[in-house]
Amino acid sequence: MLKSRQLDGQRKGKRILVVDDEPRMIGFIRMNLELESHQVLEARNGVEALEVIRTQLPDLVLLDVMMPELDGFETLRMLREFSDIPVIMLTAKGEESDKVTGLELGADDYITKPFGTRELTSRIKAIFRRLEKPTTDQAILRIDDRLSIDFNRREVIVAGEPIKLRPTEYRLLYHLVRNAGWTVPHDQILQKVWGYEYRDEAHYVRLYVNYLREKIEADPSNPQYIITERGVGYRFVDFRK
Repeated sequence: MLKSRQLDGQRKGKRILVVDDEPRMIGFIRMNLELESHQVLEARNGVEALEVIRTQLPDLVLLDVMMPELDGFETLRMLREFSDIPVIMLTAKGEESDKVTGLELGADDYITKPFGTRELTSRIKAIFRRLEKPTTDQAILRIDDRLSIDFNRREVIVAGEPIKLRPTEYRLLYHLVRNAGWTVPHDQILQKVWGYEYRDEAHYVRLYVNYLREKIEADPSNPQYIITERGVGYRFVDFRK
């Protein structure tokens, strides 16, 4: 599976692919990203975007939903078959269903059009913060006979088999496990995993908790590791008793 391009430590900016069929939108985004020292790649539709991703390995994709030939959702679905590169969807104002659909297909975030410079740069910075690898001095954490976690190697073993977690899923698991036995409120999870600017996006937490349960729980509908505390947050089972 292709991953985002590993960056030269001397270069401050990232390689960001902007996929939109509106030249004015691409121009607006390019201007603001280049002010942040990013290198901007362009694609006018999903077909072009997939080719650019395969050949030029950008670090992040800004992907519009409404495009000719191949819309953003189908592009994202095809992209996730070969790459885990971070994707921010660009959605129309008020289309809540678009946001949910994008997240369920594997998008990392979304921005609602029209958006300003501050929101754009803030969301991009938040994505790259989440890609940073949390570390711990602890060795492998053995939760029980079924589940083990090595945070330094970013490795999760379920029933003897390694499973793949996306960066946001990994950070969520990390913060829940660090507070095992304690209920972590929704707003605290949002701040720690996504960033302060996501304090009103509670549906992110619900969605990603479901993703984690599908991957680590024997029966996701009857979770034994990640427990819901209704109206408050989530609690990871206290395995250290």
